[in-house]
Amino acid sequence: MSTIFEQPTDLLQAVGKHLGFSDWLEIDQQRINLFADATGDHQWIHVDPEKAAAGPFGKTIAHGYLTLSLANLFLPQIMEVRNTSMGVNYGCEKVRFPAAVPVGSRVRGGGEVISAEEVKGGVQVVVRMTIEIEGSERPACIIDTISRFFP
Repeated sequence: MSTIFEQPTDLLQAVGKHLGFSDWLEIDQQRINLFADATGDHQWIHVDPEKAAAGPFGKTIAHGYLTLSLANLFLPQIMEVRNTSMGVNYGCEKVRFPAAVPVGSRVRGGGEVISAEEVKGGVQVVVRMTIEIEGSERPACIIDTISRFFP
C-alpha cells in the first residue's frame, strides 16, 4: 500500500515520514543474466553458477547496480504523488551496498522522506530507500533518491 500525496506541495510537510514498504521481489538468475547482458558486466560472480558455488558467497549474487536499479521499481510502490503533470528522477546520493544479494533471495524497498523543497515549477524530494534482503540483518542497498514532481 503506497503513501499517497494529493499534490506535490504535500511533500513539503512529509519530512521524517516513513512511506512503508514495497512488495517482495525474488532475484532469480534470469534477472541477473538479463542485467549482465544490458550492462556488459558478465563477471563470474554474477553469471557463472558453477564457478560461483566455489566462490565467497556459495552461489551467484546480483550486481550492486541491479539492486540499486530496483529503487525505480520500488519507489512507485511506496509513494504516489497525484495531480502532477510529470515526475522525474533527478539523481541519487549516498549509495551504499552493505550486503550482497544471493540468487534466490527476496528483496523489498522501504522509504523515508529525508527532505523536500520547492524548486522552479515543482517540488524536489529526497527519499532514503533501504532495500532489504528477507532474513538478513544487513540491507542490500541504501540510497537517497532525488525526485522532482511538477503540478
